[in-house]
Order: sequence, then C-alpha cells, then structure tokens
Amino acid sequence: MCVYVHDVLKLPDYNYVKEMRFSWILSFYIGRQLAIWLFGSFTGLTTTVFLLDFIELLRRGTGKEGAYFIVLLQMALLKLPTMACQIMPFGILFGSMLAFAQLTRSNELVVARSVGVSVWQFMMPPILIALAMGIINITILNSISSNMLKKFHQLEDSVLHNRSNKFLPVQSREIWMREQDEKHRLVINARNIYNNTGLVDVIMLFFDYKNHFQKRIDAHKATLSNGNWMLKDVVITVEHTRSKPIDEISFPTNLTVDNLKNLYIAPETMSLWELQQFIELLENTGFLAVQHRLYWHAKLAYPLLMMDMVMIAAIFSLRLAKNNNILVLAAAGLCCGFLIYFLSNILFALGMAARIPARLAAWTPAIITMLLSVAGNLHLEDG
Repeated sequence: MCVYVHDVLKLPDYNYVKEMRFSWILSFYIGRQLAIWLFGSFTGLTTTVFLLDFIELLRRGTGKEGAYFIVLLQMALLKLPTMACQIMPFGILFGSMLAFAQLTRSNELVVARSVGVSVWQFMMPPILIALAMGIINITILNSISSNMLKKFHQLEDSVLHNRSNKFLPVQSREIWMREQDEKHRLVINARNIYNNTGLVDVIMLFFDYKNHFQKRIDAHKATLSNGNWMLKDVVITVEHTRSKPIDEISFPTNLTVDNLKNLYIAPETMSLWELQQFIELLENTGFLAVQHRLYWHAKLAYPLLMMDMVMIAAIFSLRLAKNNNILVLAAAGLCCGFLIYFLSNILFALGMAARIPARLAAWTPAIITMLLSVAGNLHLEDG
C-alpha cells in the first residue's frame, strides 16, 4: 500500500493556509478585540487624568472669587479634549499590550501563527486602527480641542488669575513687529497690545529697501481698522525735525485684527489648518515661530507615533504573556512609555532652543521608535 507523507503528517492544505493568511474574518476579529481594549485603556487613562486635573483646579480655586464648583468643573471639561489628545499614544500602547496579551494567553494567536499567519499580518488591523486614530486626532480632535482650550484659558485668566481682558500679557517684553510694502520697510515697537485691536505707546520706524532711515512716527495709540493703522496723538520725525503733535493720521497695513489677536497665542490653541498660515504670519512680522513650527511637525508625526506604539506593544506582550508575567508586562510598558516621553521632551527642548531643526526634533522620536519596533518584531518573527 502506498502511503504519502502528506497523509501521515496530516499537513494542512496549501490553499487553506493561503486563505487563512489573508482572512478578513481573522483581521476583523483581531481589530475588534483591539478596539475593545483600546477603548477601556483610553477611557481609564483619560478619566484618571481628568480627575487629577479637576482636583488641581479645585486647589488653585480655593479662596478665589468666582471660582465656583460648577465653573471649575466646566474648566476641567474644556481642557479634557487637549489632555485626551496628548495621552492617546499611551492609551494605544497599553491597550495594544493588553489586547495582544489576551490573544496570546488564549492561544488564539498561537493557532493563527501555526497556519502561517505572520506577526505582520495579524498586526496589520491594529496598525491601521492606530493610523486612523492618529489621522482623526490631528484633523478633527485637534480642531475641537484647540477651540475648547481657548475658552479654558479665558476662564483661567478671569477666574484664577483675575486678569483683565483689556491688555494682552506679553511676558513683560516689548512688542516688535515688521511690515514691508513696495515703497518701504516698517519696524513697529509698542509697550503692549490694547483691547486686542491696537497697540499702546507706539514707535514706527520707516526704512527704504537700502535700509536708509526715512522717518519715525511716535503715537500714544495705534488701532487697526479696515486695513489701516489709525494713529492718535502723533509726532512725526524726519531728518532730525519733529512735527507738531497731530491728533490722528492713518496709513495702510497688511495686518488684520485677527492677526494682532493671535500674535501671542500658544500653538495648542490653534488647529492644524490654521497653524501653517500663522507660522508664515509670525515670520513675516519678525517673530520667531520655532515653537509653533515644532508643534506643527510634532502633530504631523502623530500618526506614525501611533503605529509605533502598536508594534512596541507586540514586542512585549507576545513574549511576556506566554508566562503570565502580567506585572512584568505592565512594568515594561510603563518603562517604554516613559523613555519615549523623556526622549521627546529632550528633543523638544533642543528644538525650542534652536539647537536642532524643528523637523528633526519633532520627527526623531517617532522615527527612532519605528526603527526599534520594526527591528524587535523582525527578531520576534524570525526567532
């Protein structure tokens, strides 16, 4: 009797293995399990951070007039979307670790790999979910969180800091701006921004394109109105000759009221769609836009960082979960998250100090994490 090796070893049919490798059912199942764990992990982290922040607001509001419980609760809720966006990578890290650990302990991934499903194939659904969450973060959630954070800062100034909205704080520094048109270049110096629509104690220096001084205008107040600077209590100096005080003059400008309001706005309070144009505005008016450009690139790198977290989770959970080392798994995740956070802060500090380019400071953590996670998973796959 002729006995084939295929019959003795009971090897799986090749077509069946090929079908399993590209099973949509398996991909949907793994994606659903990950989504459940991600929801639980992200909800737990967000709730914890919200409670801690609310307790801190209660402490800061003690003895402050107008710092009622409902107002502080409203402030905490307004800040919640921003904090949720910030902790989302860590929610993906812990949620992915728990999901992969559960699938490994139940031997579901072991069975999948025994029929030819590689690490990369069963990680594809989680990676796509992380990518989608990253894109939603920077496109939709970022716009919502930035608008809510603006309202939070307004309440914080009025309730906790007792600041008037008449003047915009500029960190005890004078304001310097520049403009240019076809005829001359203009350098503007002012003591403060008044009522978000004008400047106080203004000095305007006019130069030609060969940097030859033309004239100087001193004004008590300069207000933006319909594309013009409206100057009050003006004195004009031309070639060492000062004019008599003039009640009011005007001349055209490229700045708008919205531009003036936003000159000192933090990048976190602006959506990704507004940030690029605002960076150009800052640079054209003579301001350094390092912080805003760094934040913009960091947001663009968010989807890549999200995918990195899934691959890092696979490295730890697929090995440690086999021996039920849950505590070791949790410790490994905490250490990994801390290292990524620490590296990001160091590079951000170097970027803010202009020691390294903004692109390098923002993209390096995500790229290094990706390279290490890919190398770790290749080692895990090839053994």
